[in-house]
Amino acid sequence: MADQECDTTDVVICGCGPTGAMLSAYLGQMNIRNIVLEKHLEITTDPRGIALDEDGIRFLQGTGVYSSIFSEIGASINKFKFIGGKERVLEKNAFFEMDFGTTQGGTGHVGFMCHKQPMLEKHLRRAMSGFEACELRSGCEITSLSEDEKGTICEYRDEHGKTRRIRSRFFVGADGKTGFTRKQYLEPKGIFMERAHQSFYEETWVALNWEIQLPSKQTHPDFPLWGLGFTPEQVYDLFFPTNFRFICNPDRSSVCGRFGLPEDRLWRFEFVILPGEDGEEMSTSKKIKEVVFPYITHAGSRYGLSHDVAFPEDCIKVLRSRPFNFSARSCNKWSDGRVILCGDAAHVFPPFGGQGIASGFRDAISLSWRLAVLCRPQYQGSNFHEKVLASWYEERKQQLERSLASTIQNGEFVTESNPLKIFMRDMYFWLVQLVPSWREELMLGPRKGGMIKYKYSKGFPFVPEFNGGICLPQVYCKSISRSSDPRSICFTDDVIFSSRKAGLFQLLIYLKSPTEIRSALEITADIDDMSNGEIRSDETTILVEDMECEQYGGAKIDGREGGIYRLATGDEFARSPLCKGRPEPKFYDPYYLGKQVEGTRFVILRPDRFVFARCDTREELRRVCGILLSYLQGSSN
Repeated sequence: MADQECDTTDVVICGCGPTGAMLSAYLGQMNIRNIVLEKHLEITTDPRGIALDEDGIRFLQGTGVYSSIFSEIGASINKFKFIGGKERVLEKNAFFEMDFGTTQGGTGHVGFMCHKQPMLEKHLRRAMSGFEACELRSGCEITSLSEDEKGTICEYRDEHGKTRRIRSRFFVGADGKTGFTRKQYLEPKGIFMERAHQSFYEETWVALNWEIQLPSKQTHPDFPLWGLGFTPEQVYDLFFPTNFRFICNPDRSSVCGRFGLPEDRLWRFEFVILPGEDGEEMSTSKKIKEVVFPYITHAGSRYGLSHDVAFPEDCIKVLRSRPFNFSARSCNKWSDGRVILCGDAAHVFPPFGGQGIASGFRDAISLSWRLAVLCRPQYQGSNFHEKVLASWYEERKQQLERSLASTIQNGEFVTESNPLKIFMRDMYFWLVQLVPSWREELMLGPRKGGMIKYKYSKGFPFVPEFNGGICLPQVYCKSISRSSDPRSICFTDDVIFSSRKAGLFQLLIYLKSPTEIRSALEITADIDDMSNGEIRSDETTILVEDMECEQYGGAKIDGREGGIYRLATGDEFARSPLCKGRPEPKFYDPYYLGKQVEGTRFVILRPDRFVFARCDTREELRRVCGILLSYLQGSSN
């Protein structure tokens, strides 16, 4: 079949799950043409992943769907409770808990949310549809893939069974750990999953999703708690309590909690398959009753009754009950030639930290801008893409290792079965929590560790001598020119990385006072020339630390009205529409971003929210721009 019979695009993405859809949306923002081939005709209704960390929420926000995050997609997870012992009781006191309903991380968001994946995917696809560069083709199955000096050629069957072809500059496999891209195309080329962390983990778990209906006096007149004055909602809260439980039962480890919106009444329960057990058998109704139902059966003595009280079984609708193999693995390489792996196709996580979807999002946003660079005409036929893609996944693996370490640490708490180690663990947490400051430190968890910072290797796209490689925090800000309008409260990402901006890299000017604005603008006036147009002066964001500053001269400054912002307080954010449906900020630090830039005024940012470099003088800015141009022209920095 001749090339002229092929469709052509910049990037083909195989799979429209969360990672593929996220990648498509960010490519669309950058006007990079992409076609997403999805095997299924409709979004899978099975809720698979249910937890998303604050990075994931931040990247969702970046696609433009923020208004739907806490109104349609999901809700904040407030606490992770670790409970021990062999009693199958969900309301036991936790020996250790972490509060993720706070805003003390570096994103302006709560630490975790619980979502309904089909709704998450729906809104990501809606974000894709807002860009002319994005196209989704459903009901399509890849049949072959090849490469030549021009790019990749993908052959697939469409929803009508017709064989079609697409030629693209790059092909991204976001089709999961058993998908076509890795299993059929890259594994024969020597790309394979390998152990991803020094602590090896591989187990089979059953993942169970329930949808709960409320019992009532009319539907269940003999239910004993009506006589004690309980309402249907109170009964639901008793048997399916808020907050996530990590059940550290040495006989059988489990994890459970609500997900989706509160009114969805969805509940997830996962439990480990023990040696000698069969995963399929343990997923049956009979075994679920043995393992899970004791947790939703309460001792009568709790209510002053002579018999146990079980939640009505006919109020439970089973949405899923199936075994899954969980492991901590990553591919030895995430790309070969112009074929790239992303998300679960490149790495897999155990179920203890809600990192699966979030890590795929990190892959997508960090890959998207590199593909935007590589799709420039001057790089066609060169081998620059090999260096760029290798540095991409080597950089990503550093963050992956950190996420895995946290996930596996959670897993060690949950799955420990040695009585001596359990005693030492519980004693340690008991002693630590006797000291209030230590207890608070423990409660805030790994978010106290600060923003991820990459260790530099040759070819990485940041400048270590100019403090590059750290993820820029996100805080709240307020437009100086609209000081009295509560809708003028913004996330800093939304003003720095606005989809209306044409530049790939962005310049943030961070100042203590508005009196510094004119001198800073004088230094950056010729940033267009310094960067050969890669950074645009008319897209510069100015952020002033002085929160008493409401106006600056009451007029435009060099046409930048609306581009000048001051930091906003947590109280201002709480009163704004942005706080609707989510917890008010707790432990929020408006100066967090300023502390990370450490007094430097000029911050050059990559689209994935990482600092390329930060500096303070015209000479330093000129040098940094020269390094940026060198990178974008295919030279090593």
